[in-house]
Amino acid sequence: MATTFTREHQGVQVPEAGTYAFDQGHTTIEFVGRHLMITKVRGRFTDFSGQIVIGEAPENSSVEVTINTASVDSSDEKRDGHLRSPDFLDVENYPTITFRSTEVEIAGDGTAKVTGDLTVKDVTRPVTLDVEFDGAQADPWGGQRLGFSAHTDIDREDWGLTWNVALETGGMLVSKKVRLEFNVEAVKQ
Repeated sequence: MATTFTREHQGVQVPEAGTYAFDQGHTTIEFVGRHLMITKVRGRFTDFSGQIVIGEAPENSSVEVTINTASVDSSDEKRDGHLRSPDFLDVENYPTITFRSTEVEIAGDGTAKVTGDLTVKDVTRPVTLDVEFDGAQADPWGGQRLGFSAHTDIDREDWGLTWNVALETGGMLVSKKVRLEFNVEAVKQ
């Protein structure tokens, strides 16, 4: 009989309490912005670490994420070089982006809102992630794994990422609005 490592809390399935570390090989941290205001461009970070602590009461849970900014990958070397430059992430002076949760609200439908401090280029601002618990499962090696997906939309200029070019036809080369997406698989420690 398979064990799924969940429990019921206020009528919804939630993970077992414990500390879970991100499995980097099965987790993606991505961003989506618009180019020329007509197409969505997706990028990701390939080097990061994270930890989720599931509390006995799920609202007492927390998450911390650290992202290596130099690991940005948008599938275009020239663009990646520009994203690493002082115009955007300035990876030489700001090698990491961090997120640390400050509040977890569990909704009746099994989703959650996780509010926390996002720090980019030494600017810290609160953001709220819309989170879905995607399940829990044993792996073939005896580990306990959780899956979560989350997203939020931010205005990149709030973190000092203001580089842009005005278009002759109106609008800007790069959107101010950027969607952050997290698809996390984490292993119980």
